[in-house]
Amino acid sequence: MRAAVITFPGSNCDRDLAEGFRKAGADVTMVWHKETELPKGIDVIGIPGGFSFGDYLRCGAIAARSPICQAVVKFAQDGGYVLGICNGFQVLCETGLLPGVLMRNATLKFVCRQQVLRVETTQSAFTRGYDGSGEITIPIAHHDGNFSADADLVSRLRGEGRVAFSYVDNPNGSAGDIAGILSENRRVLGMMPHPERAVDAGQGNTDGAAMFQSLMGELQLA
Repeated sequence: MRAAVITFPGSNCDRDLAEGFRKAGADVTMVWHKETELPKGIDVIGIPGGFSFGDYLRCGAIAARSPICQAVVKFAQDGGYVLGICNGFQVLCETGLLPGVLMRNATLKFVCRQQVLRVETTQSAFTRGYDGSGEITIPIAHHDGNFSADADLVSRLRGEGRVAFSYVDNPNGSAGDIAGILSENRRVLGMMPHPERAVDAGQGNTDGAAMFQSLMGELQLA
């Protein structure tokens, strides 16, 4: 299976994300934001965390207008799998591939800690590996992770089973305690927590590994 990891100026989790894919068996290609096309034969795209373009304007807004993001949007619209983590979640919302927007944490402080999440659905390629898990622990590290959406959108996301993860103890004020959401076709996942930082026992936590393994397993069956 082949994965592409997009890198923007200010990305700082691109290598971690690439390693998450590699540990699950993927061949990974790093793609610079100024490229206009994705490598041939890509099965999944990863958009990493960090501070793309220094978080100027709204986080992810400039990155969403990078040349490569046009190819990312088309890839997703054609049914491709896309995983956006932290700043990557912000980028996906700014492209319109996911609804809502990520704003400043309610505390106005950067939060960095191990975070307990509730797995809300296993009906996606990203979350199927968590069947029966209930709660998992995934690191968070963000200043603008407050998922902002009106009550109607939150209700619709939950009603459609598109909330992938919720915070057990909301660290940032996100509407509906939402930590990660899926697209309508369930092939695009955006989440603030960092599963790529929890894929190796040396990191003290492997709860993120199931996501990458689940996704790679789904792609092998496709």
